Amino acid sequence: MLSAFGQAFKTPDLRKKLFFTAFIMVLFRMGSFIPTPGVSYTNVQKCLANTDQSGLLDLVNLFSGGAMLQLSVFALGIMPYITASIITQLLRVVIPRFEDLHREGQAGQAKITQYTRYLTIALGVLQSTTIISLARSGRLLPNCGPDTPIIPHDTTTTVLLMILTMTAGTGLIMWLGELITEHGIGNGMSLLIFTSITANLPAHLWSISKSNNGITKVVVVLLLILAVTFAIVFVEQAQRRIPVKYAKRMVGRRLFGGSSTYIPMKINMSGVIPVIFASSLLALPVMISQFGDPTKPWVGFIQKHLAPQTPVYLVLYALLVLFFAFFYTAITFNPEEIADNMKKYGGFIPGIRAGRPTADFLHYVINRITTGGAIYLVIVAMVPTIVMIGMSITQLPFGGTTLLIVVGVGLQTVQQINAQLQKHHYEGFLAK
Repeated sequence: MLSAFGQAFKTPDLRKKLFFTAFIMVLFRMGSFIPTPGVSYTNVQKCLANTDQSGLLDLVNLFSGGAMLQLSVFALGIMPYITASIITQLLRVVIPRFEDLHREGQAGQAKITQYTRYLTIALGVLQSTTIISLARSGRLLPNCGPDTPIIPHDTTTTVLLMILTMTAGTGLIMWLGELITEHGIGNGMSLLIFTSITANLPAHLWSISKSNNGITKVVVVLLLILAVTFAIVFVEQAQRRIPVKYAKRMVGRRLFGGSSTYIPMKINMSGVIPVIFASSLLALPVMISQFGDPTKPWVGFIQKHLAPQTPVYLVLYALLVLFFAFFYTAITFNPEEIADNMKKYGGFIPGIRAGRPTADFLHYVINRITTGGAIYLVIVAMVPTIVMIGMSITQLPFGGTTLLIVVGVGLQTVQQINAQLQKHHYEGFLAK
C-alpha cells in the first residue's frame, strides 16, 4: 500500500489533483477562523471557553468545523447544501417534474443541481438569520453575559451585513466543493464535511483527557473508534450481487448480447442520510422551543425530554433512523425501472421471468437487505453515544454520525484514487 501511495504522487495528473484538493481544503479551514463583520472575536473566545457544547447545535457546529459557534464567515458550513440536496431528492416523490428531470440524464441532473444551488442560498439566509437571532438574545452561547456581548454594535445595518456575509460564505463553500469534484479527487462536498469533522477531533480528545480518569476514557474512546471503524468498513464494502444474463440478438448483421453481469446491491444503500435526517428532524422542536417562553409547559417538556442524551430522544432517534433508511432506499432504488430496462435490452435474472416477476424479486431482496442495513445504522449510531453517556462524556464528537461520515468519505476517496492508479497501470491501494 505504501508503494501505491508513492505512485499516486509520482503520477503527474494524479499528483496535481491531490495537491489541488488539499489546497481547497486548507482554504476552507482558513475561512472558518475569519470572523464575520460586527462580531467581537475576543468576546466569542471568552464565551466558548466556558460553554459546554453538548446541546442542540452540536451537529451543525460539527459540520462547520467549529466555525458556527465562532460566527465566522463560514459559520453555516455545509449544512445548507446538505439540507437542500435532501429536499430536492425527496421532492422527486411529491413533484413529478423532479422525477422527469432525474430521468433526463445529464441535462436533467444539471437542472436539479441549479435548483439545489438556489435552495442552498435561501436556506443560508434563513439559517444565518436564526443564528444571529440566537446570538443577539444570548442563547447561542449561554455563558455570554451583558459584559461580553457577541455583537457589540447591534444595529440593523450590522445584522444585514452579517446575514449577507454568512450567506455569501455558504455560496463560496458550495463553489469550493464543486471545484474539488471537477478538478480534484473525490466528492467535493463530502470531503469538506470530512475536513470539518476531523479538524476538531484532536481538540475533543484533549478535552476528554483533562476530565476525571481522562486517560482511561481516551483509551476506551480510541478502542471504540477502532471497533466501529472496522464494522463500518466491513458493512459498507459488503454487497449482494444478483446475476444478470443478456440473450443474444441480431441487430442488422451484427450479433449483440450473450454477456453476463450482476446488479450490485449494498447492505446500506442509504448511506449516512438517515442518521443526518433523523438528527436534523429531532433538532427542530428544540430549536423552536428556544424562541418560546421558558415558563410555558410545552417549552419545558421539549427541553426536558427531547434534549440529546435523554431516553426519549434516543428511542425516537433510533425509530427515525429505521424509517428513513427504508424511505430513502425506496426513493433511490426503483425495482420496476430496473426490471423494465432489463426486459428492454433482453436481460433476465436466471430462474426469474422478465418483467413483473423480476420487479417482485428485486423488491423482496431489497427489503431484506434494507432491514439488515437499517439495524446496522441504528447500532452504529447508538452504541458510541450510549457508551460515552455511560462514561459521563458530555461532548459527543465520536458519535455514530461522525464515524459513518469520516469512514465512508475515506473509503470513497481511496476507491477513486485506486481507480486513477489503475488507469495508469499501477497496482492500486485496494489490490489483492
